[in-house]
Amino acid sequence: MTFLPVIPTGGIVGWRFLQRTYDAQLQAFSTSAVNDRDTQYFVENIRNVRSAEDLVSDRRLLQVALGAFGLEGDLDNRYFIQKVLSDGTSSDDALANRLADSRYREFSEAFGLGPGEVRKTALITDMDKIAQKNVVARFESSVGETDDSMRIALFAQHALKDLAGQSGSETKKWYDLMSLPPLRSMMKTALGLPSSFGQLDIDKQLDVFRDKLSRVTGSPNLSQFVDADAIAELTDTYLARTQIAQMQSSISPAQTALILLGAAS
Repeated sequence: MTFLPVIPTGGIVGWRFLQRTYDAQLQAFSTSAVNDRDTQYFVENIRNVRSAEDLVSDRRLLQVALGAFGLEGDLDNRYFIQKVLSDGTSSDDALANRLADSRYREFSEAFGLGPGEVRKTALITDMDKIAQKNVVARFESSVGETDDSMRIALFAQHALKDLAGQSGSETKKWYDLMSLPPLRSMMKTALGLPSSFGQLDIDKQLDVFRDKLSRVTGSPNLSQFVDADAIAELTDTYLARTQIAQMQSSISPAQTALILLGAAS
């Protein structure tokens, strides 16, 4: 039987519970029969993969490989994924470098199956890390089945810190963030941006993001999120805004009026 994460309530209260119990819940989840079997299969067989075709031909291996990068939705897109892997990332016109979602580039780099690249599938330590990343990603997805805002918050704890610590300009970091759907969604909600925000030109979106973040945190730079406390504050803001929006959507105008009248009296 698959272990199901326990989230007793939503919002910041539920998030605090999930933080306190995270290690124990992740351990129970990772040692469940399905996850344990998939991890062992991947670790034992990935070393035999020598080409992009080898990897996409083994559905069990591919499921773990994609899952580690949050790309499990592409499991049936075999030829697309084979192209992402076989092109590698060395060339500017490689498919992974032309896609808006930067996870494809990270995915391709992780296996080194492109032209002139060093194959990494025989590197035990690297492949072990991918297997563990898959378990963490599966746990986050399982959490998301109960509360998607919790899934995004969990993803941000490691993904935002990794992005903030990358080399390169702040502009590049912002474009990388905007190419990651979970982080983009979290930042948009935490900064109180409307749903129509996505209709703006991408460069204008960058300007708005920077301006709003500066007003909230005092800095427009993503490098501030190398600090766990900065991520925690942003996460709390995101979850609070998400919960408020959920409450507002579930209350009718008549109920809102009664609440306001009650408060006034």
